[in-house]
Order: sequence, then structure tokens, then C-alpha cells
Amino acid sequence: MKVAQLSGSLRTNVGKKDAKALRAEGRIPCVLYGQGSQTHFSVKSVAMEKLIFTPEVYQIELDIEGKKSKAIIQDLQQDPIKDTIRHVDFYELNDAKPVKVGLPVRVTGNSRGVMAGGKLAQVFRRLTVVGLPKDLPDAITIDITNLRIGQSIRVGGIEANGLQFLEPANAVVVAVRMSRGASKDADKDDSEE
Repeated sequence: MKVAQLSGSLRTNVGKKDAKALRAEGRIPCVLYGQGSQTHFSVKSVAMEKLIFTPEVYQIELDIEGKKSKAIIQDLQQDPIKDTIRHVDFYELNDAKPVKVGLPVRVTGNSRGVMAGGKLAQVFRRLTVVGLPKDLPDAITIDITNLRIGQSIRVGGIEANGLQFLEPANAVVVAVRMSRGASKDADKDDSEE
């Protein structure tokens, strides 16, 4: 999993007025929890937006006034109109405890069915997994080279060492569907004839 550094400063007051004042200064109120007590702090909104508005998932090394900890973003609240970040919850990682994370799905290879005119349908952009922090990859990579028209890859068919998927095993992740310009005959192997 990719790692990013983020520094923050402790919040002296916790409440609506304090949070509003922080947002006016260009900072985002945050909370770190998961390993005992909660820590309320704030970070610069510019630094936070670089981590939020990206398809990547990061393990974040937090530095809160000298106290260092590893965490992931567990939840965030956004303004429904402006789409700005209002609050972020971080979950502190423990190397011995499994954690639940949504990982992006990456597709590699050129599908035989797509080259024959079929249409690639990617149903899931993220898959939710549970695993130890050391086992978490940057993304779930799926090779679609051997997919033909009418074939699909399901959650149960994905190899993931040390990870458990929370989606149903029969859920389709990627499929090649028939399209108007597709030819079933062009998709066949020479060995099949």
C-alpha cells in the first residue's frame, strides 16, 4: 500500500464553533481513533485534498505535534453543495489487527473478446477487503487477456494472498459483453475449429 506523510496540530477545543473557525483558517478538523484514546487534531486542507481526491488508497503516517502513528482514512464528511471536506476520521493501524479497506480495481491486458468487438464492463471500481496492514496491496489487479465475449471474472476467482473479500463470491467484477459490431466467430481460437 502506498504511504503518505501528513502533519497536524492538536485541537484545544472540540465543538461546532471551533470546527467552523478551523475551516475558515483553511484547516480540516480530524480525529484519530482505534488504539485506545481518541486524538482530536487538524490538518491543512490543501494537504488533505491531495489524499482524498485521488483513486489511490494510502496508508498515512501522521505526525501530530511529535506523536507519530500509522493510520488509514476511515470516514470523511463533505459539504453537499461545495464538495469541500468538512471532517475526516482516521483509524490507527495495528500490525497484528486486521483492517477493513476499499481497494481500487485495476484491469490489465487486452481482452480477446474486446478485440473481437465486445464491450468491457467493469462493475466494481473498488472492492472491500479485510486483511493485516502488511498484506494490503496498492490495488486489486485483474488480468483480462483471456476473457472472451460472454465471459466474466467474479470476486471468488480473484487471487488475493492474506485478504478476505467482503463482496459475495459470485459478484461479477469485470465482464465482456456482446455489442452490435461484435463477431462471435472472430473471438474463437484457431484450435477450436
